[in-house]
Amino acid sequence: MAELKLFPIGIQDFERLRKDGCYYVDKTDLVYKMTHTNNYYFLSRPRRFGKSLLISTLRDYFLGKKELFEGLAIEKLEKEWKKYPVFHLSFAGNKFTDLKSLQIYMNFKLSELEKIYKVTNTNEYEWGPRFEKILMTAYEQTGTEPVVLVDEYDAPLLDTMDNPELQLILKQEVRKLFSPLKDMGGILRFVFLTGISKFSQLSIFSELNNLNVITMDNEYASICGITKEELFEQMKPEIQALADNNNMTYDEACAALTQKYDGYHFTEKSPDIFNPFSLINALSKKELKNFWFATGTPTILTRLIKKYNMDPESFDKGFPATLEMFDSPTETATDPVPMLYQSGYLTIKKYDSPEYVLGFPNDEVRDGFCKALLPYYATELVSQNDIFIMKLGRAFREARLEDALKEMKAFLSSIPYNAEKQNENHYKTLFYLIARLCTPYVVKTEECSAAGRSDMVVETENAVYVFEFKLDGTVEEALAQIDSKGYLIPYSVTKDKNGNDKKLVKIGVSFDSEKRTLGEWKYGGMGAV
Repeated sequence: MAELKLFPIGIQDFERLRKDGCYYVDKTDLVYKMTHTNNYYFLSRPRRFGKSLLISTLRDYFLGKKELFEGLAIEKLEKEWKKYPVFHLSFAGNKFTDLKSLQIYMNFKLSELEKIYKVTNTNEYEWGPRFEKILMTAYEQTGTEPVVLVDEYDAPLLDTMDNPELQLILKQEVRKLFSPLKDMGGILRFVFLTGISKFSQLSIFSELNNLNVITMDNEYASICGITKEELFEQMKPEIQALADNNNMTYDEACAALTQKYDGYHFTEKSPDIFNPFSLINALSKKELKNFWFATGTPTILTRLIKKYNMDPESFDKGFPATLEMFDSPTETATDPVPMLYQSGYLTIKKYDSPEYVLGFPNDEVRDGFCKALLPYYATELVSQNDIFIMKLGRAFREARLEDALKEMKAFLSSIPYNAEKQNENHYKTLFYLIARLCTPYVVKTEECSAAGRSDMVVETENAVYVFEFKLDGTVEEALAQIDSKGYLIPYSVTKDKNGNDKKLVKIGVSFDSEKRTLGEWKYGGMGAV
């Protein structure tokens, strides 16, 4: 068996990655192209998508560390390997919850640079003049144009999303730091900023209006992340090892990886891009888990959930959008779509000029999103939600439908009363989340038929359960709708893994709005009860 690659789990430093012999997906042809085409760039990508590694690669390239790039594409492209003074500022990994914490951090970073270049600080908290003086001094001392690399510029702003007044203060503070960069264009070799979100140029970059925003440029679509081509051409032994560890064939493992981690498209002509963090964890650990979400539910998502009434079903199916609806400044947005797209919860599923279709990129994001959303619609006790989902999933797996419905009734009865949430849409979303989280089933909700949509479909290995819920209605009305609308018909040819017809079950459920739980239910096969 071929020797398996050593993946850089948790390593975002290019020099360490190369010296430790870790596998590196070669993006240096794009690095060379970018650094020899323009001087000022901005790129946004979701968290853990390789932005910090890209910044680190640029740093070592501009420091002239030729030995680190042996065997990579750029080795044949670069002829000079000139060393530049590099200024690497990163806001990643810090929490900025007030003005003082940001000032302390920025003062610390600039003080370090002032020591290196023997610059006396005479401007205190005036970050722009201090930074400009440091850059000018570096240029004078070395005779070489400085390079400025800023990672996760928007971290202080994302930390204060739910406090607009404080966010404005921090925005103005960060703006001071960037203010001199445009006027210094004559002596700067390269400026590159990364972040998750797209704050308006006016509000954050001020006079720095010469940034080349490559976030949606087709030629740089794959500069972060791992493409399907890179995975299937360069990681065959690792895919086979994953397959062997999970009793899969090679093709089944490829399909599982694609379903779980693929699906990102950052431009109109973007190749299929896998979440790099999840993919290398899956191949390294030989497991298919939700690695991106396992690092913790991002505060961005939690805040968006509280601020907006989000409909995960529309994200699941995909919905039409214009470019202005999602590639827009987050602070002027009136809905969650721009932040959800920019932070990686939505992606471009289809493009037919001028219309885009946005949706969940893959199963990991869909399932993680639903799990993060459930406490808002059910109980805030995550463990209680998890235990319920586990019991419900087991009941469906063992074809114990009566037990499944009893579990659902008990769970719904335990949800605290909230008058604002007790409506049909709230429960519709709740049923979707419950069904979606009953993994490892293929779960569909509001499934289309020729005449309409059923409320919930749960498809297991051996059966298909079609639910219709009637708020303060009768089970007879629910069952009649399943029959009249033909909700079961699309599944009449559904087979199990042995080629046998799957059992088709229709379930009519009345929902008691006063008691806030399931009332009666009745079920039977296709065409009968």
